[in-house]
Amino acid sequence: MSERQAPRRIVVAPDQATMTAAALAVDNVAAHLDGAEPRKVIVVPGRMVNVVV
Repeated sequence: MSERQAPRRIVVAPDQATMTAAALAVDNVAAHLDGAEPRKVIVVPGRMVNVVV
């Protein structure tokens, strides 16, 4: 199932780690993770961050 849970604009960072940290800091994403680690984080530089729960 494909769901768009937390469409947000974040600052495009030069590295994937910064973009991942910004995406995981979004309240709605943190609530869905509920303290667990994401299964996968896909970063398309300059476009999007996809978090698989």
